[in-house]
Amino acid sequence: MTDTSNRRFRFCRRQRLKSRSDFDRVFAASVRAADERLIVYARANERDYCRLGLSVGKRLGPAVERNRYKRTLREAFRLLQHDLPAGYDYVLIPRAHLAASRPLYERSL
Repeated sequence: MTDTSNRRFRFCRRQRLKSRSDFDRVFAASVRAADERLIVYARANERDYCRLGLSVGKRLGPAVERNRYKRTLREAFRLLQHDLPAGYDYVLIPRAHLAASRPLYERSL
């Protein structure tokens, strides 16, 4: 078991990919990995922390369901951010119509 006493499990604004150009950079020059639940794109950045971007398409359902996917993915990232390599931008794309549960996404990350 790892010591989590000095870790801050926050997900603040600076950790979010917001602009279209940020997303385009990750998609253009990135490493891609996938499993049955999730597609992950990663690209090195010059920061000492990770940033997260989400791309949840309309094929996953109405807005209520898409927002549930996003909340679940953000929570999984928030809890695992200290276990991921620092200095990377990540874009996560959930696969269609699979259960959106945090423990399953944590295993995919």
